[in-house]
Amino acid sequence: MKNYLLKQVLVVNEGKEFIADVYLRNGRIERMGSDITIGQDHEEIVGEGLVLMPGVIDDQVHFREPGLTHKAEIATESRAAVAGGTTSFMEMPNVKPPTLTMELLEKKFDIAHQCSPANYSFFMGVSNDNAEEALKINERKNEICGLKIFMGSSTGNMLVDNYITLEKIFGESEVLIATHCEREGIIKSNLDKVLADNPKPDIQSHPIIRDVEACYASSFGAIQLAQKKNTRLHILHISTAKELELFSNMMPLSEKRITAEVCVHHLHFTADDYAKYGHQIKCNPAIKDASHRDALWKALKNDTLDIIATDHAPHTWEEKNQDYLQAPSGVPLVQHSLLLMLDYVRQGKIGLAKVVEKMCHAPAECFQIKERGYIREGYHADLVLVNLKKKTSVTKDNILYKCNWSPFEGHDF
Repeated sequence: MKNYLLKQVLVVNEGKEFIADVYLRNGRIERMGSDITIGQDHEEIVGEGLVLMPGVIDDQVHFREPGLTHKAEIATESRAAVAGGTTSFMEMPNVKPPTLTMELLEKKFDIAHQCSPANYSFFMGVSNDNAEEALKINERKNEICGLKIFMGSSTGNMLVDNYITLEKIFGESEVLIATHCEREGIIKSNLDKVLADNPKPDIQSHPIIRDVEACYASSFGAIQLAQKKNTRLHILHISTAKELELFSNMMPLSEKRITAEVCVHHLHFTADDYAKYGHQIKCNPAIKDASHRDALWKALKNDTLDIIATDHAPHTWEEKNQDYLQAPSGVPLVQHSLLLMLDYVRQGKIGLAKVVEKMCHAPAECFQIKERGYIREGYHADLVLVNLKKKTSVTKDNILYKCNWSPFEGHDF
C-alpha cells in the first residue's frame, strides 16, 4: 500500500479546523503535526488550499446485488461511492432473494470482499416469520451493522406488521435496529381516496398518498416499542416536521438510545420539484413541501437529527419512466451526496465541521465503527481531499452508477 505525506492541508476534524502535515503509512494515519519530515518511501502531496476530512460513512444504501443487478451491483455502486468521497457503506437487505438468513448475508459479504473498493457492512433483514434466524445476528454483533425492519410497504414481502414478531425482535436484539417508518394502513387508505378521484394519478399525488401521518404514526409506534424494550433504535430518512417532535437534542449522541437520520434528497428537494424532475425524485418516504425541508435543516443543525445519509436506490431509466403507479421509488445519490453538502457549505447554509460531524463522526459513533470516521493517529486512513475552489460538473460521462443517470445531471457543484 502506498504511503503519503500530505503537506499543509486544512484538517477538518472533531469540530476544529487547523493546518497540519499528515503522514499516511500502510493505510493508517501514522503522524499528524507541523513540518513532518520523513524518508523516501512515500508520495508527497502539496495540500495548500486543500481540505482534508474523514471519508464519509453512509449508513443506508441499496446496491441491488444479488438478484437485481440490471439496476446496480456492489462493484459499480461502491466505486461510485468512493469517487464521491464515501469510503464506507452499510447496505440494505431488500434484494432478491431478500437477505433474511445468515447464509444469504454471508454471500453478500463474500461479493463485497471480491470487488468493493470501499469498506462495507450489510444489514440482516427481518420479515414476519424469520425472527429466530434474524436474532442469530446477536452472535456476530461486532461484525454486522444491524437489523433492518421495513415498517411500511416499500419493499413488498419484507413488510413487518406482525406485532408478536416486532415485540420479539425489539425485546431480544442486542444490535441496533434500523427502521423504515411509514404506516401501511394509512398509505393504503390514502391511495384508495386518490384513486377514487383519479384512476391514473401522477407524481404530484405521491406526498398525498405517503403523507405526514403515515410517517408519524409509524415512527411513533417504533419509538414506543423501543422505549418499552430499551432497544437501540435508529429511524432512517426522517422526512416530516411532525416526526421531529419525537427526537431529542438534550444529550450527546453517545448517550442516545433512539437516533434519527436525514437524507440529502429530503434536505434538497421539495414537492415543487416534482414538476421538473418527475419520477426521478420519487422515493419513499416521499419528498414533501418546503416547510418540512426547512424543519429538517433546523433539526440537523441543532442536533435533533444525528446522521446525514443517502438511501441511494438506483433503478433503470426505463423503470423510472413508467406511469406513476408502476415507476419504482428510489434515487441514485451516493456519488454526489458530499458534493451536495459542500455546495451548501459554500452557500453558508451549514458549516464544514457540521457536515463532517453528521456524515463521518456520527455514523462511526452510532454504529460503533472501530478506528474510522475521524482523523486520529492510528486510525485507518479513510480520508478525502477536497478543493473547495474547484467545480465538478455532473455528466453522463462521469456518472459511475450502473443505471447511468442522476437527478443532478447537468449541475455544477
